[in-house]
Amino acid sequence: MPAVGAAIAIAWVVIALFAPFVAPFGPLDQVFVPLEGPSAHHLFGTDELGRDVLSRVLFGARVSLPIACVAVAFAALIGCVVGGVSATFRGVTDGALMRTTDLFFAFPPIILAMVVAAVLGRGLRNTALAIIIVSWPAYARVMRGLVITIGDAEYVQSARLLGTSRSRALVRDVLPNVAGPILVLTMLDLATAFLLISGLSFLGLGTQPPNAEWGSMVADGTRHFDSWWMGTFPGLAIFTVVLAFNFLGDGLRDTFDPRTSSGTDA
Repeated sequence: MPAVGAAIAIAWVVIALFAPFVAPFGPLDQVFVPLEGPSAHHLFGTDELGRDVLSRVLFGARVSLPIACVAVAFAALIGCVVGGVSATFRGVTDGALMRTTDLFFAFPPIILAMVVAAVLGRGLRNTALAIIIVSWPAYARVMRGLVITIGDAEYVQSARLLGTSRSRALVRDVLPNVAGPILVLTMLDLATAFLLISGLSFLGLGTQPPNAEWGSMVADGTRHFDSWWMGTFPGLAIFTVVLAFNFLGDGLRDTFDPRTSSGTDA
């Protein structure tokens, strides 16, 4: 399964990079018959404005992929810093940071993302900010738990007794051992980020017309149920990307924690 996920993810990255050369038409070209079904000339049909759906799906990858990757990267960075600081200093600092994290956990992710996007306004930048705000608490919690667990390990305590400073022990002994779980969480979080981006665009809070984005294309399809291809193919694109990163996350989890794979096999 991880190999399948990696293949699908790489395929979409290649499509996003070379969409102008792969797409048969421009994503905004309105020169075709509106609402024409899939055919040899338009493999995914055309939308209500006569635009080629296949071309818009391919160009949509250039919107969703970068936003998801950048937003998750920033969320992981912020969350890891907060979790690392909380676990290192403990006490009042730990309590204040974790109570703030719990405050964000109190709201369902999609609801919090909708509120943030509605307050900040529509657009890609605000969509990315909404995903960052929704995603960082998970990294803070995971990072804090890992740093505390590994920091209390015997080999780390031995290094501290030999004169290693707290910061040096954190960088040399603790961080390399938390990289694996954080990477797993990042892969799984990318799938969630794609769903949030698509969901916000579906609700009109993300990418604005006429830009090609999968969530907004699915929303357009809901207004033309007879033209099933308008919503089906962008929906399948979302499905394949989410499935790919879930497969990657599960594969990495089994790699970094062999107990999960052995327990499954049993």
